[in-house]
Amino acid sequence: MNVLITGSMGQLGRSFRRSFLNLDHECFFTDLHGCEDVVPLDITDAGAVCSYVRDHGIDVIINCAAYTDVNKAEDEEELAFRINADAAGNLAAAAAETGAVLVHFSTDYVFDGKSHLPYSEDMPACPVNAYGRTKLAGEKAIEASGCRYMIFRTAWLYSSFGKNFVKTMVELTAERQEISVVYDQVGTPTYAQDLADTVAMIIDGGNLSCSGIYHYTDEGVCSWYDLAREVNDLLGHFCNVKPCRTADYPTRAARPHYSVLDKHKVRNVFGIDIPHWKESLYCCIDEMKKRR
Repeated sequence: MNVLITGSMGQLGRSFRRSFLNLDHECFFTDLHGCEDVVPLDITDAGAVCSYVRDHGIDVIINCAAYTDVNKAEDEEELAFRINADAAGNLAAAAAETGAVLVHFSTDYVFDGKSHLPYSEDMPACPVNAYGRTKLAGEKAIEASGCRYMIFRTAWLYSSFGKNFVKTMVELTAERQEISVVYDQVGTPTYAQDLADTVAMIIDGGNLSCSGIYHYTDEGVCSWYDLAREVNDLLGHFCNVKPCRTADYPTRAARPHYSVLDKHKVRNVFGIDIPHWKESLYCCIDEMKKRR
């Protein structure tokens, strides 16, 4: 199959580049700016997207491109909407026209976090910030396009690439004697390589007719404080990681307090095993050590 991976320079895109290394598919890597084997493609340009998909005979589009700065999105919602919603619609339109399958990634932030039970795919979405609103709009644009699609909602994504919470904690616990991290926001960390490997396996297995929305994170539940403590302990740092409330650490964008996603559907449909977040965090930290 011919597979297009957009946003190939981001942490999820780079993880997919690894996932497809040993699979027998022709992969095309694009991003806003080209680099090495990555071709420049502006996915907010509907004509350019459709031409690229058609000219390269793309069978599967994996959209890893996104506006992900949750706080800045409060002031740049129009830009975030253009990337997270309009561009997703462009890719969906191209998939509908050519018969390709679109694989797209959304977020736990489409929910308001007021539940005390894990969120299933059919629970009503109600985002509390601009980022969540733009990601939900992207989902709706894809659903309205008539294309074949799989949308994977994920949460607390991290990797050894780019900027993310885990990498920030690696740096802060090494540099400081004490830090405070919120304990009253609960969810599940997701190693980007786990998500990429799972989706690549689904594609490689030919499971492309299972259109719909799926939830995928690693297993288990923790707070941001718990995650920071685990990073500190795995690295053997001597930073005093202290818990604090969200109210003590105000941010530009509101965050849901409970972001645990129910993964029964993805396990049942695709028969997959999902690792626990602590196991995957260990793998990521080990990789970071080796790259130093």
